[in-house]
Amino acid sequence: MHATSALAEHVEQVRLIDHHVHGCWVASPDRGRFENGLNEANTEPLAGFDSGFDTQLGFAVRAHCAPLLGLPAHADPDAYWARRCEHGEDELAATLLSAAGVSHWLVDTGFADGVADPAQLARLSGGAVAEIVRLESVAEEARDAGGDYAGEFERILAERAADAVATKSILAYRGGFAGDLSEPGAAEVAEAAARWRERGGRLTDRVLLRFGLYAALRLGKPLQFHVGFGDRDADLRTANPLYLREFLLASGGTPIMLLHCYPYEREAGYLAQAFNNVYLDGGLSINYLGARARSFVGRLLEMAPFRKILYSSDGFGPAELHYLGARLWRNAIRDVVQGFVDAGEWSVRDAVRVIDLIAHENAARVYHIG
Repeated sequence: MHATSALAEHVEQVRLIDHHVHGCWVASPDRGRFENGLNEANTEPLAGFDSGFDTQLGFAVRAHCAPLLGLPAHADPDAYWARRCEHGEDELAATLLSAAGVSHWLVDTGFADGVADPAQLARLSGGAVAEIVRLESVAEEARDAGGDYAGEFERILAERAADAVATKSILAYRGGFAGDLSEPGAAEVAEAAARWRERGGRLTDRVLLRFGLYAALRLGKPLQFHVGFGDRDADLRTANPLYLREFLLASGGTPIMLLHCYPYEREAGYLAQAFNNVYLDGGLSINYLGARARSFVGRLLEMAPFRKILYSSDGFGPAELHYLGARLWRNAIRDVVQGFVDAGEWSVRDAVRVIDLIAHENAARVYHIG
């Protein structure tokens, strides 16, 4: 078998550990909700003239998901939607998730309205599942518990993280990374908690956000950060991971996982080289870049050490996203590393080894997955 087909075959067969994902929908959506599910940044219903199908992600759905539903690749949107409606959401999820080739799903349960819980995701996909605890959800529980906020936060975090593999922060959505990220004192935390309990609403107080990060560091389990691209509630300017430098200097040996990263994948790659405990992935960015994901994956491979790059889909809602994360990553990594091999810069053996590192070996090592 010649090198090209051998490498492509390996990419198709390699198992994946999806180290950051959410649940898929459990109830069938109407078309408007489905098309909104193909848009990450807009927090409003799409404009009447717009369509979620007329995006890189929408084209990818038609190119790669349509054949799994018995349609030709690139079936038109109406045909795809009609065929999708012939199946229940559980049936669709079982088809699409099992086709992703994922052995382990690490699930962020912090935002779970209307989507499968970890047990349901395991049943639908046939893969193993572990939980990622969102720090801002722990903060809300500690607020509502009354009493000493700091003590309640650490108690709840310890209980929830006992069987979890990691924690995660959405600091990027709650003020961003720019500014003070030092550990606050006990009096500051108590005063901030009293203000939040009186005011209510979602957590935006930077003192409490900082407190949660350091409580998570003390657990020693990987701490994930949403980085860069997301919906418009995040200020993209302050979601640049370079602002995390001072925090990283204080983070000790706890693994810090930079998720998604677009358009800061080069900055994230530099940090992964500069800090022994920093890792990165392409996450949801790969889905939304669609046919342009190859260029993005190529940039992930520019600066970051290969033992510091992981795979994730960040699938949430439509099961198409859980499948496409894998499909588009496989296409992109295949073409990028084949280009290195064809140019004589990499051997096939090295290409296979790097693919395995990113697909599952790095995640297995960092998250202690047997």
